[in-house]
Amino acid sequence: MREEDYTIPSQTKIGHVHLKVSDLDRALDFYNGLLGFEITQKLGDQAAFLSAGGYHHHIGLNTWQSKGASPAPNYAPGLFHTAIVYPSRKALAEIFLKIREAKYRFTGAADHGVSEALYLDDPDGNGVELYWDRPKEQWPTTADGEIDMYTRPLDLESLLSELED
Repeated sequence: MREEDYTIPSQTKIGHVHLKVSDLDRALDFYNGLLGFEITQKLGDQAAFLSAGGYHHHIGLNTWQSKGASPAPNYAPGLFHTAIVYPSRKALAEIFLKIREAKYRFTGAADHGVSEALYLDDPDGNGVELYWDRPKEQWPTTADGEIDMYTRPLDLESLLSELED
């Protein structure tokens, strides 16, 4: 088989992200305490694995090579952000309200046409995107059928209106 003939199977998923952190307890305060991921396993003060809904882990955190280290420079190669998809617009509104009430700083919010997203950094400066996907039939497309994503301001009041029922 030639390389250009290969296409990754459509059922393929990205299973988890494993992050190096400088302080495990501080990272757990963010991912478990603020975002609500459940701890499935903790290895002393060196590593923890977290999940949504009982999966073995969606997020791994460790201090094996990074305990007490400074965040990576913004303009260096590496992870741009971890994207966490929420099942509905209402679920995104709920986490938006929780983070806002905790007075945790957002770095952005955007409507991408295919999705609506909130952006923040974890305590180690790792970017985190929280988003929900619009139904595929609502995704904007070009005249030739390609996805036509964009970045526009997210209407936060409209997002919060999801919680009014």
